[in-house]
Amino acid sequence: MLGLATLYTLLPLTWLLLSSTKSREDLFGTNGFSLGNEIHLAENLEQLFAADDGVYLRWVLNTVGYAGVGALLASLFSVAAGYAFDKLVFPGKERLFSLVLLGVMVPGTAMAIPLYLLAAEAGVVNTFWSVFVPGLVFPFGVYLARVFSAAYVPDEVLEAARMDGAGEFRSFCRVAFPMMAPGFVTIFLFQFTQIWNSFFLPLVMLSDQDLYPVNLGLYVWYSSALSQGHPEDYLLAVVGSLVSVVPLIVVFLMLQRFWKSGMTAGAVK
Repeated sequence: MLGLATLYTLLPLTWLLLSSTKSREDLFGTNGFSLGNEIHLAENLEQLFAADDGVYLRWVLNTVGYAGVGALLASLFSVAAGYAFDKLVFPGKERLFSLVLLGVMVPGTAMAIPLYLLAAEAGVVNTFWSVFVPGLVFPFGVYLARVFSAAYVPDEVLEAARMDGAGEFRSFCRVAFPMMAPGFVTIFLFQFTQIWNSFFLPLVMLSDQDLYPVNLGLYVWYSSALSQGHPEDYLLAVVGSLVSVVPLIVVFLMLQRFWKSGMTAGAVK
């Protein structure tokens, strides 16, 4: 079963890597899992970043804004909310948390049309904010943060901080948040991946290509190759897909030690 799961994961990436090294003729004229007659990766990358006046780099920067900044803020909000649900006492706490759990069970695609209607009322359709703001809400992150807060932050430590004169906000920032750092990184990785791979919400919200995230831009190129007979766009979509995977790999490699510590903390006492 592990072998099958590994093949399922690696075969598409292998095809993507090999196809990105081929010329347009070799892409359609050779087996998908074999190399072409020559390696054209450098040329393909040059064409990718030069296509349509460098719009691909614009798409990547947009996605970094949507996913990087959005996931960072969403993780901060989630950790703060999860800590409050775990450690603070206020009226209606459990009922509010039930609404959070309800948000976890609602798929994101089901919220796209209601979000579009709200954005239309606010006048922000086809703007950066129409995609960025919904990414700040992460109910599953709030749930995870509450679990991390219960596991990482002892009540006795908070009591000691309060006895030393620290207020609730300072206790959270100076005492609780450093303890929840592995949880923060875990939530960030989940939300970063989710926003980076988001497709339907930008498709509904955006019509200006300069605002597209990379996934939507690649879809436009792929659709152009199929419907309008532009085979060069198909190669651009393939190479662009390979490049779009690189930031995800880099982020996971940079943060994996924090993520692993968060997943295994408490396993051994």
